[in-house]
Amino acid sequence: MGLSFVSRRALTVGAMVVAGALGLSACGSGGGGETTAASPSEGASSSAPAAAGGPKLVTPGKLTTCTNLPYEPFQFKEGDKVVGFDVDIVDLAAKKLGLTQEIVDIDFAVIKSGAAMAAGKCDVAAAGMTITEERKANIDFSVPYFDATQALLAKKGTGAASLEDVKAKNLKLGAQASTTGLDHAKKNGFSPREFADSPKELLGLQSGQVDVIIQDLPVVLTWLKKPEIAEKFELIASLDTGEQYGVGLKKGADPVVLKAVNDAITEAKADGTYEQIFVKWFGKKPGELG
Repeated sequence: MGLSFVSRRALTVGAMVVAGALGLSACGSGGGGETTAASPSEGASSSAPAAAGGPKLVTPGKLTTCTNLPYEPFQFKEGDKVVGFDVDIVDLAAKKLGLTQEIVDIDFAVIKSGAAMAAGKCDVAAAGMTITEERKANIDFSVPYFDATQALLAKKGTGAASLEDVKAKNLKLGAQASTTGLDHAKKNGFSPREFADSPKELLGLQSGQVDVIIQDLPVVLTWLKKPEIAEKFELIASLDTGEQYGVGLKKGADPVVLKAVNDAITEAKADGTYEQIFVKWFGKKPGELG
């Protein structure tokens, strides 16, 4: 999807100017539109070449973001539009670059492994993704944009109030595959039943496949806002795991994109924009969750 500039001695200067103008007009229509969810495009394995000093992008005019839907309130569909905390954070970086954000829904394991960005599916990844040393071996991360905490959601009446209680009472534990919640459970001696995504994990709890599930606290709190869930299930523990989310980028990230993301996060925290976005999606100020 790039510009092709041909340089041959036989071409006249005038022909070169015309060829350049035609090339620019053919690729310069990337602009406006809302944030949308899209499928990964076939064969999108290379990025569009950057304009002088500009970012190297998968699609000209767009900052393409890989995510895994739904993961409310970080990213989820509202009608045909993808919204959420992560979406608003990346929008700040997109605007700084003069771009619009386009969202690609893709399996989380492919995101965290770095394969999605290495294959040119997206420029960045924002999927409630914790920064870990293992993941840093495959992708680069922005500065942290969210302090994360795990939580335990259980059917009412278990009498459990910790992971230790879950083990002592021989309760069945479930976790989302490829997540730090799963990792944390395994480090504490569990072999949880794994579910492909957060909706399937919740369904596993609702259907009695497991008695307790481990998931990021904001996701659990969002579930509990629904009466049909709050009626039968309860938050039994918050687990301070010291995690932080970061926006992921291809290993050896484009410095222009990385700087824009880092600057957007840092400036938003300094000028109050971050707090506004936080309250919008979580109903509380930073530091007040759980």
